[in-house]
Amino acid sequence: METSMTTQDQHSREQTRKATASGWIGSALEYYDFFIYATAASLIFPQIFFPKGNATAAIVASLATYGVGYVARPIGAFFLGHLGDTHGRKRVLLICMFVMGFSTIAVGLLPTYEQVGLLAPLLLVVLRLIQGFAVAGEISGASSMILEHAPFGRRGFFASFTLQGVQAGQILAAAVFLPLAHYMPEEQFNAWGWRVPFILSFAVIAVAFVIRREVEETPAFAAEAQRGDVPRAPVIEAVKYHWADMLRVICCSLMNVIAVVATVFGAAYAVQPAYGIGFSKSVYLWIPVLGNIIAVLVIPFVGNLSDRIGRRPPIIFGALGAGLLSFGYLYAISIHSVPLAIGMSLLMWGVVYQGYNAVFPSFYPELFPTRARVSAMAISQNIGTMITAMLPALFAAVAPPGSSNIPLTIGGLTLVTTLIAAISAWSARETYRMPLKALGERGASPTPKSEYDQQREVVISQSRWRKAA
Repeated sequence: METSMTTQDQHSREQTRKATASGWIGSALEYYDFFIYATAASLIFPQIFFPKGNATAAIVASLATYGVGYVARPIGAFFLGHLGDTHGRKRVLLICMFVMGFSTIAVGLLPTYEQVGLLAPLLLVVLRLIQGFAVAGEISGASSMILEHAPFGRRGFFASFTLQGVQAGQILAAAVFLPLAHYMPEEQFNAWGWRVPFILSFAVIAVAFVIRREVEETPAFAAEAQRGDVPRAPVIEAVKYHWADMLRVICCSLMNVIAVVATVFGAAYAVQPAYGIGFSKSVYLWIPVLGNIIAVLVIPFVGNLSDRIGRRPPIIFGALGAGLLSFGYLYAISIHSVPLAIGMSLLMWGVVYQGYNAVFPSFYPELFPTRARVSAMAISQNIGTMITAMLPALFAAVAPPGSSNIPLTIGGLTLVTTLIAAISAWSARETYRMPLKALGERGASPTPKSEYDQQREVVISQSRWRKAA
């Protein structure tokens, strides 16, 4: 019996590592696809996919196509969330990967406005809608898979690697653009150089498939399937019984406004000639790269901290702190200070924002039961991020080139948004000490703190023992 249990424990730990690696690499590669579009929408699409003559209109239109991808996300969340709760987490992640990869390659093959006129932006919007549909199931599916494989007391730590992968994907996206934007003549970059990062997504499909096919379905979903308890309509069940927590997730997901300020509107504000700031494309691309490098290092520590003190405190701190720092970041751009802009980005995006970013992959799925987890998280999170995705175009409209006090205007809107997220997190119940089977159940009691700490220490000690062995 002891040998059998030891073998079972070893298999469980092995699957935890595989699920975490799958979530990390899948999120990194899939969000590489998503963020190369965001980068291109800020730096190059206004010049090649829209009519020339009105720079402000081109910037607003290009940033609006970035937001269009988020419009499709709630639709994708309904479909992919249903699939994840009825057919398994693994299947939905494989579908997300293939659809995302091929739609991104197609963007790199599109004709420009000079070649086909209005058909160019139309095709761009269609492909962005497909991208948004596909990415809608990635974080909810990956977070649920890792959470359901992770040992009790370590769910926050392991689930945080989902978002570490997202940040790594953003680093990769900017890193691919950096040498092209820096070393390639502008005419060549505008003609074909920008297409290279999109076509390289072919490698995304191959690498992610090899890794994800090795992960088993989660024990929680497998047990439901074996009992015949898989829901027929998880979306309806989620909305009917968990609407309040879904509303909380929608409001908390407005924290994506920090990503909007840091990597989308901030890029357009700093780089586009209409604003008159004059940061070069290659210099500005280093700002999100450095911020995300810090984030990759910070995320596991914050995830581990959430297993000790709870999910809500880091989220509330990250929301309020990042909202306040957005003023300084935009001010640094407005005074043409590259060193200060980089410093504020490292603090806002790389450190403080990670109080939210590292914790929500465990906090959101812990609010819901296994039978509706992917649907509830996917739908509510993607509605929240869809709202924030409209903000780049809104920011460009309320603070167009030539406006005074752009940092104050946009910073104020950002702070109000992050305040809503902080209040929503504060109103939620704490989840970190809830056993997996009790998650999402009304009236369920958390494990006593002393017992929880003891169990967590046992899990950590076993991990250390295995490393030493």
